[in-house]
Amino acid sequence: MGLSRYIMSLPPSRVSLLSMIFVSFVIGAVGFLVDPTSGASILDDIIDGGTSGVIIFGFGSIMAGAVTQPWVNSLGGRRMKMKQSMFLAFFSMVMFSIIYLLGCISSTLLGKDLIINFIIFASAFIFAFRLLVIWGTSNIGFLNSMVIAAVQPALIISMDIVIVFLSLTTTNIGYFSIVAFLVKAVIASAILVLAVYSFVLVVESPMRRNLGVGSLEFLSLFLSHITEDSPALEGLFEEIGEPIDTIVGVLAFRKGSKLKGLFLSPSVHPGPIGSIGGGNMPTLLAEKFNTFTMVAHGPSTHDFNPVSSKEIGKIEKAVRDALEEMEYVEYASRFYRLENDNAKIGVQFFGEDLLLLATMAPRGFDDIDFGVGLSLINLAKTRCNSRNVILVDCHNSFKGESSRVMPGNSEVFDLMDALEGLKCPSKMERLRVGCAFNGLDGLSKEDGVGQGGLKVLVVEVGDQKTAYILLDSNNMVQGFREEILESIEALGIDEGEVMTTDTHYVNTFSGGHNPVGGKKREKIIKAIVECVESAVDDLEPVEVACASARIRNLNTLGPTNSTELVSTISSIVAVSRILAPIIFLIALVLVLVWIFYLKV
Repeated sequence: MGLSRYIMSLPPSRVSLLSMIFVSFVIGAVGFLVDPTSGASILDDIIDGGTSGVIIFGFGSIMAGAVTQPWVNSLGGRRMKMKQSMFLAFFSMVMFSIIYLLGCISSTLLGKDLIINFIIFASAFIFAFRLLVIWGTSNIGFLNSMVIAAVQPALIISMDIVIVFLSLTTTNIGYFSIVAFLVKAVIASAILVLAVYSFVLVVESPMRRNLGVGSLEFLSLFLSHITEDSPALEGLFEEIGEPIDTIVGVLAFRKGSKLKGLFLSPSVHPGPIGSIGGGNMPTLLAEKFNTFTMVAHGPSTHDFNPVSSKEIGKIEKAVRDALEEMEYVEYASRFYRLENDNAKIGVQFFGEDLLLLATMAPRGFDDIDFGVGLSLINLAKTRCNSRNVILVDCHNSFKGESSRVMPGNSEVFDLMDALEGLKCPSKMERLRVGCAFNGLDGLSKEDGVGQGGLKVLVVEVGDQKTAYILLDSNNMVQGFREEILESIEALGIDEGEVMTTDTHYVNTFSGGHNPVGGKKREKIIKAIVECVESAVDDLEPVEVACASARIRNLNTLGPTNSTELVSTISSIVAVSRILAPIIFLIALVLVLVWIFYLKV
């Protein structure tokens, strides 16, 4: 996810195509203009050079772009789009052109004909570059990638030869020995290919050894999801996944015999990214129930990422089984808050059951570990002999994933000490509940808002109104929670809490993190105020029931594989930063020596 910051949006195919024609004309014209031996007028140099540049660099690159995309797709790897193929051809042509111009300038300054050597170097360089890109992203194998990568330099050289040998006079490229040229080009390419192969071998082996899958396969499937929303990465996760048992908290409200709303807190992590695995779980799970449903974030980390979206069906089954056996009551306690140092826990009893909302805001924090959450649940049960305890990780003050609440962290003891102040309710009162939903249609995942939008549940006990506000987002900017709570005070709301679902549907952007509140804050707050007002208008007497259901054999990345995956990728990135410059620098030095100092 961190490496996703290097992924950029590519221009349409026509933009790359027109750019190739324009840039190749300019490069060809400049190449002729810097040649002091041409003897032609400036206008002739521009026309002849530009035309030659378009034929040699432009047409060769355009044909390479047109051929690469269908060729890659025919081999069954990651599907390449034409705009990707054309941009790769354009970028490779630009690199070739820059090296060619350096050759023209060097020949002029040194008084030697070095252009041919620079063309050989440029051909070998873009061949190696295209090989690394195609092999690394398309998942079609080394040999297939090498053949496809050779298309563009081969076409450019072919066009170059045609132009030279059809010319009546010697151009600034000059006559040369085709055999010597090809020998130099092939050996130079072989050196760079060996460097590419060695580098890939080094970065490929750790993941294959530790997890049984190759780094290139993982990379190509990851790119498929980021660029095309492909679910193919789930197949890889299923191979390395492991089953776990976890829990889901279920709070149900009904009016008569009909459900008015559900409040769920599954200890299943909505990740790893986008719509892969459980990335969009809060929305998908909520849509499985034909009623207003809030899916909050239960205590869980990336260890509990489902390997595929179909695993969400197991959570649904656990909830439905619990709904059939739940006993409803008509009363609840008032909401109050426990605090200790940085820890804050919202408390509300529903009959003999207990709902806890945990946050460290305004101090930044991230996921609460499942083991920590389970300890807090069991501690809370002993205080008032509650039948079921539902714990929600409010996930509402982003500082970074390094601030996860893990066993041994000081935050764990802050939360436990806060729970020591838990008091059993002296009395219960009838409750009324109101629900409201706003899809936040004017906002998107670019703004940190997922498909689930905004949901508000207002619980009225006696004369106290408590607003439970849930945004389908992955955490929120520090301080935004407090700003939201202040905005609803004038609506007659006595208590409240703001939560996010931790959806990773919004995490397909630069750097992987996209907390809500960084953009369009005023619009979000306005929508929340309107939604709270709608929920207040919807208040009516209800019955409530609670359960903590067990989810069995949920196939997840698991604690072992999740840690192994992250640590392996991190080590590959760390090693690559050191190894890549060394390998390619040595290869480039050898190529330059071979081309410029050794004669065939």
